[in-house]
Amino acid sequence: MNPYQQGQSGYPQQPYMHNIGFSNSAPQSFGNPMPMAGFPTTGYPAPQPGYPQAQAGYPQASPGYPPTPGYPQANPGYPQANPGYPQSNPGYPQPSGYPSANQGYPSQGYPQQSAYPQANQGYPAAPQQSNQYQGYPPRSEPTMTQSSYHASASSPINESPSKPTVVPVNPFDPREDAAVLRKAMKGFGTDEKAIIQVLTRRSNEQRLRIAYEFKTLYGKDLISDLKSETSGKFEDLLVALMTPLPQFYAKELHDATAGIGTDEDVLIEVMCTMSNHEIQVIKQAYTAMYGNLLEDDLQGDTSGNFKRLMTSLCMGNRSEDFHVDQECARQDARSLLQAGELRLGTDESIFNAILCSRSFKQLAAIFQEYHFLTGHDIDDAIKAEFSGDLEKALRAIVKVVRNKPLFFAERLHKSMKGLGTNDRQLIRIMVTRCELDLGDICDVFEHKYGETLASWIEGDCSGHYKKCFLGLLGLY
Repeated sequence: MNPYQQGQSGYPQQPYMHNIGFSNSAPQSFGNPMPMAGFPTTGYPAPQPGYPQAQAGYPQASPGYPPTPGYPQANPGYPQANPGYPQSNPGYPQPSGYPSANQGYPSQGYPQQSAYPQANQGYPAAPQQSNQYQGYPPRSEPTMTQSSYHASASSPINESPSKPTVVPVNPFDPREDAAVLRKAMKGFGTDEKAIIQVLTRRSNEQRLRIAYEFKTLYGKDLISDLKSETSGKFEDLLVALMTPLPQFYAKELHDATAGIGTDEDVLIEVMCTMSNHEIQVIKQAYTAMYGNLLEDDLQGDTSGNFKRLMTSLCMGNRSEDFHVDQECARQDARSLLQAGELRLGTDESIFNAILCSRSFKQLAAIFQEYHFLTGHDIDDAIKAEFSGDLEKALRAIVKVVRNKPLFFAERLHKSMKGLGTNDRQLIRIMVTRCELDLGDICDVFEHKYGETLASWIEGDCSGHYKKCFLGLLGLY
């Protein structure tokens, strides 16, 4: 399916920019897809009536702040500039009073500034004040910042910000990049270095913009040209980089269930690590590409308790509350203990219900309470009570809750360990994590295995395929 093509028959027509990725503004974020019949609406909610209009009260950013000292005259309710700061008697509460100009704001309620601005200084610099009110996205083009995406996509117990290895380039000129790629593939021979340096230094959204401009300028499809000029695993990696992320995940899930046999490792890796919003967007992309519901295909290709776990995860209905209820965590820990170690056999439904519905932060508290109750780790209990794909999936959830970069570091190590390389797994993780937390994954990889991820890639890959991976790590 051409990711730049208009909607096919039976699906809503939608402009190209709604297919470029999980968001139109942030790298790899699952942003604002066009609504599809039968699916819940995702993305930002409609503007609420409670937000103030731009003209009411907020100073306009373009004309700047009034030159007169003190508070702006245009806003009713502020004291006039000429008489200076009002005394404590008129208007302000008597108990606390109004501080004098050299005492600063009181610690509660007012913005944290060192002191009131002096009468001859006027308002603070305009960019500081304007940024405060520009935090609301434009009503016609809702956006998602990179930090807000990380808060929803990454494990909420990771307090430190994630470290991507690929960030959007700024300034960005997609037509200039399209011209560089055209020159690299025109005539005899191919300048693979130019292709690698352009595509590995742009975000997924920017790569799709380049492809759009490439077709506009030259009337040719960029992916088709890349396929004709490259081959093998290098070609597979470039095509993955040029695929919108929802479609890339949808294709990986479809290929894992299509044909004879099922690649349960792919299902576990994707379904156990995605947030609610990401799962909903992937489901929409899956139906648009293959005409089936992802849930139906998962149920048709799995069985038993593993099928029930995949179905629960496919609902995308996990709690995302950041508040931890310690009493509920103790109750859930006791429920897990009674459903597993304290009975003959195992009540898999209790594990399924708790591990698929509680927030990651709440699960971390539950696992801690379980250790307090039993003296051993929940991971040990799962290994003792379960087996097969269900065991791997439940343990994957535990690892993602505690340390998501460690989970992917182990997956990367496994893809290159021993004879041969699981190239598809290596490509999938490198392409999907480079704009999120691949820097964290590299740190964890080196700490656990004593060697850098780059050294493993250099020892396991070769040629331009290896150089493209190093480019995603910022080393080429």
